[in-house]
Amino acid sequence: MSLLEKTAKRITGLDETAAEAARARQDQLAKPGGALGVLEEISIKVAGITGQPIPQPGRKVVIVMAADHGVASAGVSAYPPEVTPQMVANFLHGGAAINVLARHSGAEVRVVDMGVASETQHTNLISHRIRPGTANMAEGPAMSREEAVAAVEAGIEEGLKEIAAGAEFLATGDMGIGNTTAASAITACFTGLDPAELTGRGTGLDDAGLKRKVCIIRQALALNRPDPSDALDVLAKVGGLEIAGIAGVILAAAAERRPVIIDGFISAAGALIAAGLCHLSVDFMLASHLSVEKGHRAALNRLGLRPVIDADMRLGEGTGAALALGIVDASLKILAEMATFAEAGVSGPEEAEAEVKQV
Repeated sequence: MSLLEKTAKRITGLDETAAEAARARQDQLAKPGGALGVLEEISIKVAGITGQPIPQPGRKVVIVMAADHGVASAGVSAYPPEVTPQMVANFLHGGAAINVLARHSGAEVRVVDMGVASETQHTNLISHRIRPGTANMAEGPAMSREEAVAAVEAGIEEGLKEIAAGAEFLATGDMGIGNTTAASAITACFTGLDPAELTGRGTGLDDAGLKRKVCIIRQALALNRPDPSDALDVLAKVGGLEIAGIAGVILAAAAERRPVIIDGFISAAGALIAAGLCHLSVDFMLASHLSVEKGHRAALNRLGLRPVIDADMRLGEGTGAALALGIVDASLKILAEMATFAEAGVSGPEEAEAEVKQV
C-alpha cells in the first residue's frame, strides 16, 4: 500500500463529543449565544478536529510549496517564469509578505521546492523536486500520473515531518508563475463551471491577456479531458506540482488530526484535490480568506468552507493563512479563558427570562 493510500485510510471524521463539549461551553460564556460569530465556530471545529474539548494554541507552521508551470509559456501571466525562483529566494531570506505575516502570527515558514524550473541552492530550502516544472497543459498533460502521486506524497511527508516535530497547526502557501491558470482549470473540472466564470487576472493581466488565459484553459480541458471523479487524473492533466504538495499537506494534517489553514485560490485547488482523494479531509480544513480571484468562491462553495477573512487579498504565498492563524488563536483563547455566566456572576438568558416573568 502506498503512502497516499495509507494516509487516506487513516482519516476519520470529527470527534463529535469534543465538539459538543466546546459548543456547550460556548453557550455558557458570558455573552449572547453566537455573538462572537466565526470565533465560536472555529473553536468548536478545532475541538472536533483535535478531540480536545478546550483546545489550546500551539506551534504553527506555514508550508510554502513552489513550482513552475509550463503553461506560463502561453502568456497566461503578467510576470515571467523567472519570478518563481526569485521569490523563493526572497522567502528564504525572510523578505516576503509571508515572512512578515508569519512573524506577526508567531508562525514558522518552510519553503519546499516541488518543481521550480531553475534549481535553487539554500540551506533552508527543502527539496522535493519532482521535475523542473510541469509541461504546458494546453499541449498535453501537465505531468504523468506517477509524478502526480509522487508530488502528493512529498506533501504528505512534509506535513508528517512538521507534525512529528511538534506542529499543532499547519497552513498552506504557494509560489509558481502560471498557477492561477492551473487552479482555474482544476476548479472548472470539479464544479462544472465554464473557465470564464472562474478565471481572474492573476498577477495583473489586461483584458486581452485575461481573454487569452480563458481560451488556454478551455483548450487544456478539451485536449486532456480530465475526469472529475478521479482527482489524480485532474491533477496530472491540468494541475501543478505545488498544488499536489498542498493536497499532500492537507491529507497529512487530516490523518494526524491537526487543523490545516487553507490559504487562497491555489491552496483551495489543492484542497479540491485532497477532497477528491479523501472527502473526510474537508473536515480538517479551515478557509483563511476569500481571494479576489474569481474561482476561489466557487472552490470554497464546492468544499463547503466559509472564509474567515474578506480583505480583497490575492497574493498567495500563504499570506491569508498566516493572517488567519492569529484569529484561530484568538478563538481558542476565548473558549479557554473567557468567564462563564456563573463564574462572572452575570445572569444567563434563562435566569433573565425567569426574572422578567416574576416581575
